[in-house]
Amino acid sequence: MSVPLLPPEAEALRGKPRHGENVVQRAGRVVRRAIASSPAAETAAVTEAAYAIQQPVTSGRQISVSSIRGGAGKSTVAALLALTYAHYRSDPVLAVEADPALGTLPHRLGAREVRWSGSDLAQIVDPAMLITDLTGYLLPFPGGGWLLPGSQGAIGTRLDIETYRVVMTSLRRYFATTVVDCETLPAEVARTALVTTQARVLVSPATPEGVVATRAVLDWVGGVHPGVLPTTVVVVSHAAPDTGLDLRRAAEHLGIGGAVVLPLPYDRHLAAGGAIRTDLLGERTLQAAARIAAEVMNRAVSRTPGRRRTGAGAPAAAPGTSAPTSSGAPAPPGTSMTPGTSTIPGVPTPPPGPMPPTARPVPTARPAPAAPPAPAALPVPSVPPVPSAPPVLPSPAVSTAYGSPSGPGMPAPGPPR
Repeated sequence: MSVPLLPPEAEALRGKPRHGENVVQRAGRVVRRAIASSPAAETAAVTEAAYAIQQPVTSGRQISVSSIRGGAGKSTVAALLALTYAHYRSDPVLAVEADPALGTLPHRLGAREVRWSGSDLAQIVDPAMLITDLTGYLLPFPGGGWLLPGSQGAIGTRLDIETYRVVMTSLRRYFATTVVDCETLPAEVARTALVTTQARVLVSPATPEGVVATRAVLDWVGGVHPGVLPTTVVVVSHAAPDTGLDLRRAAEHLGIGGAVVLPLPYDRHLAAGGAIRTDLLGERTLQAAARIAAEVMNRAVSRTPGRRRTGAGAPAAAPGTSAPTSSGAPAPPGTSMTPGTSTIPGVPTPPPGPMPPTARPVPTARPAPAAPPAPAALPVPSVPPVPSAPPVLPSPAVSTAYGSPSGPGMPAPGPPR
């Protein structure tokens, strides 16, 4: 039986969805684009981010999203990643809610009711099931992706480790990309997802207290699992227009052990809650979501910690472990779900994007050995002419449909002796 996510009286509490940018911001962006836009740079930015997001995978890539406290924007970042991957990639994308205690991921992805949860699916899933059978227990969300809720909105519902293990190992072969919205650290499922996924996202509030707490978690992770940090992306999420946080120093403080730090700017549409509509997101938010998705996919596909891949899938040099700065270096191009965007002005930038591999020198071709001289032609002996055979007359009793009286494929009779 399906359970509505919100009671009918709660729908009246929701106002009209607002655009992520106000009228002044949108007008200023149009003017800047008309005066100082670079179509070539914008096209290159869109292409590079799209290559990173769309790069092929040999097996299912699972990405965990967690935070150090509630309200940091964890479910919002997980929903943005799922929507971005579903928009760019042609293979199946799954969003899993592993935070069943009244999580908001189904709300963010536009679900209105829930019927099956992760605990239910763990008892049903079978290796012989086809993906068409499995999607009957999932909820579709915009872009072509699928959602597996964590509960039916019941308070106190928990997700145990065994259920999480069964669900994640069973679904991995069906979906090329899986985004897992975990519980806040240090919950048991979140700790398990931290070390079993191919990449992880740690969401930090854009406040000094949030940055300090996130740094403590990174230090703990680096001491227990040092190989996890190079595949970690820290997202500094802004819940207010101006938090007063020095992003450059925050990035320097959080960028340890190979982790990269990326900002998610304030967006009025995201701050209002409810279902995320990409057509109402601000341009900076769209671009930041694509930059985060590209960076996470680079680290999820990379087999060696600290190494990333280019858009075409070739290995690239390992990025530096220092934090991103805004010391005048050009920012790596980002993109949005719609073409025609540029990089985010005035915020710290991630390490330079992957460069194409250095071309190897072409070895000098060795000269081919001279062909041996052809042997002298031998004299051809004369052959007496062969007398011609008498003509074969067709038999009136033989059917010409198959070519022989013995059936199809059999040899025809020889000449009479």
